[in-house]
Order: sequence, then C-alpha cells, then structure tokens
Amino acid sequence: MGRLFGTDGVRGVANSELTCALAFDIGRAAAFVLTQATKHKPKILIGKDTRISGDMLEAALTAGLCSVGANVVSLGVIPTPAVAYLTREYNADAGVVISASHNSAEFNGIKIFNSNGYKLSDELENEIEAIILDNAAEIEMPTGDAVGTVTRCDTAIRDYVDFAKSTIDCDLAGLRIAVDCANGASYKTSVKVIVELGAEAFVVHNHPNGININLGCGSTHTAKFQEYVKNIDVDIGLSFDGDADRLLVVDEQGNLVDGDKIMFICANALKEQGLLVKDTLVATVMSNLGMMLKAKELGINLVQTKVGDRYVLEEMLKNGYVLGGEQSGHIIFLENNTTGDGLCTALQLLAILKKSGKKMSELATIFDTMPQVIVNARVRNEKKNDYQSDPVIVDAIRELENEFAGNGRVLIRPSGTEPCVRVMIEGPEQGSISQKAKYLAKLIEARMG
Repeated sequence: MGRLFGTDGVRGVANSELTCALAFDIGRAAAFVLTQATKHKPKILIGKDTRISGDMLEAALTAGLCSVGANVVSLGVIPTPAVAYLTREYNADAGVVISASHNSAEFNGIKIFNSNGYKLSDELENEIEAIILDNAAEIEMPTGDAVGTVTRCDTAIRDYVDFAKSTIDCDLAGLRIAVDCANGASYKTSVKVIVELGAEAFVVHNHPNGININLGCGSTHTAKFQEYVKNIDVDIGLSFDGDADRLLVVDEQGNLVDGDKIMFICANALKEQGLLVKDTLVATVMSNLGMMLKAKELGINLVQTKVGDRYVLEEMLKNGYVLGGEQSGHIIFLENNTTGDGLCTALQLLAILKKSGKKMSELATIFDTMPQVIVNARVRNEKKNDYQSDPVIVDAIRELENEFAGNGRVLIRPSGTEPCVRVMIEGPEQGSISQKAKYLAKLIEARMG
C-alpha cells in the first residue's frame, strides 16, 4: 500500500478507499503520536463538512481516539479553518476535520491539526502512517475510567463567527453580496458573519442534503454563480468550497476573480499600509505569470513554493511572512489564522472594497492575466509519478518547454489530492495552449494506462 497522507491529509472514496476501519486506525494512531510526550488525557476536536459519509467516519474516528484514552469534542458541521482556530482557542491537543474539501460527495478525507492549529508535519504523518501500516509502535489500550469520552460543543459556530468578525476594522453596511455556500460547511457561518456586519446577502446553494456538496456549485463550478451575480445587481459574489478553506470571487459584471488576484489585491493594500512584512507575498509555481510581472513593477517580492498550501505555510513560517496562497483560493493571512480561511479572506477583500469605494471589477484590473490552461490527465494514484520516467512523455514535455520558452510556461505535476496529473500551460494565445495541453494530457493518460 502507498502513502496514506497526501498534501491535504488522507483522502479517498468513502467506504471504499477511506473505510471505517482506516478511520478507526487513524484516530488511534494519531492520538498516540500527538500525545505520547504529554502523558495526559488528550482533548481532540472533530469537525466535518456536510457529506453523507461524515457521520459514519466521525463515529469510526471517534472510536479510535477514545480507544486510546482521548476525550473527543464533537463540533458538528463547521468549516475547516474554524477547527484550526478553535483547536487553539479551546486549548485542545489536536483538531481533526472530516472533509474532502472541493471534491464531490463520494469522496471524503481526514486532516489533522496540531495543538497550535497547524497541519501536521510530514514527519508526524509518517509516524502515524508507520503505526497503521507497519505496526511501528505498541499502543496500550486503556480500560475502565481511562477510556475516552465524547462531548458536543454547542458554541463552536458562535465562537468562530465572532472571531471572523474581529479580523476587520469596519462594517459592511451598504454592500450587496452574493454568496455560494457550495452546499457545504460555510452555510453555517459565512452568511451569518456578512449579515451581522451589516451587508445585504443573496445566498445560493445553502441547502445541503449530504450528496449535493460541490455539485455544480462552489469554487470549482462557478459558471452558474457567475451568471447569477451578473443578473442580480450586487457588488460582489463570494464562492466557497465544501469545507470553506478556499474562496473565489465574482465581480459585479459576472467575471471570475481567482486566488492570484484576490491575494495580490490584498498584498498591495497591505504594502500601502506598511503591513506586508518584507514586502513579500508567498505563492506557488502555479500562480499566473501576469502576477509575477506585476509584482516586480509594484516592488512586491514574490516567493514561489511547490503546490499545496502546506508548502506556502512552511515558507511563511520560516521567514516571517504574513500573506500567501494559491490560485485555487487557498489564502493564508497568518496574523488571523493558521490555515487557508475562505471567510477571513472574503472579509479582508470586502474591507478593501468598501474602504476604496471602487467596484470589484476595477480592483481586479490590478494585473493582466496571462492566458493559462490546466488539463487533468486521469491516472491511478500509484502511477501519478510514472510520467517522469516515460521517454515519450518526457520528450513531448521538452518540446513544449522549448516552444514556450521566454513566451510562457509549461508545468506538469501530480495532484496531491486527486488521481490525476495536472498539465498547465501559459502562453500568448488561448486556443493554442488549450490544444497543446489537451494533447499532452491524453498522451499521459494513454501511456500511463
């Protein structure tokens, strides 16, 4: 069996790849690894999104945690970033989220935050994995009153909402805001915050039924929401993903504003206020070439990492930077939260929108986006890295790199969360790069079986 942990925890088809037995084992091993040095009865929070498999996996995970003496606090349906925040706020030893983020309902996942609200390091994930796969440690099974207990927290939503509201220094009175909740966890929090801050909200996809999370909606399916925003006379549209750790925006004309532009607008505003530490924004290699060129013009240092918000965060922590993120809408304001937080990101942008008096479409002209295409080549998880050793694929990639050298970019990478290889090409002409990206993706699929 391969590595359990990807770039965003353990993820797979619920009840097939991510089974109850595996969830139990993860709970048991995680409680042991995270608390073996503390020698006390640990408190571990659990939150989840709205997937139908969430209750099933929470029960199994809870059983695993309690079986080694951990006390579990169930937060119910709540955004991923809320769990990161509340783990710190409630002095818990760890926080666990049951979610597959932007993926469709048949998938689910388990991601773990340490006591400081940060995603686990590779080293700790490796320890947990070794216990599950290799029986690398002998875990004592307590009995009697040493067995863990389960309690429910009824104030979690309220506490996170109050925290989110505190991250900006103005109200939102006068703004008309459309919100796409993706039939996910943000339906509990985002509209509540926006309305309490004085804005008028127009809400869609806020009726989860367990199987409609991210279904034709949310930050990975924005077309219908863009049309909705265009036709209802609002100032801005906010589109969250299933667990609300990412955000994309739609301007008042119905145009999509991606994570690159959101974080660059915020970076420029922070720089103007003298609050952008070392005048530096952290992004990934997937960020648009147009942003890189504009950063040089505005005197913003752009540091790039591997794809994955965990790598963005590592760079931020290492060098004291305060803002970083991904084109997909995972954006980290480190002075507010320890992980991507769609709601906090939205509030930072809304504060800029209100204070500037500009339209969202005007803010979004901050840089010209270079045409970019991303095509997924579907391959099995165990074959995601094999393209690097296939001579036909390697030659095809090299030819494209030579063709676009100096006039664009070619980037090929295995996904950390899905069974696919992502083919990204940037260049001067949309039609040409689309054709070439599709060709390369089909070649990878054909060669990798």
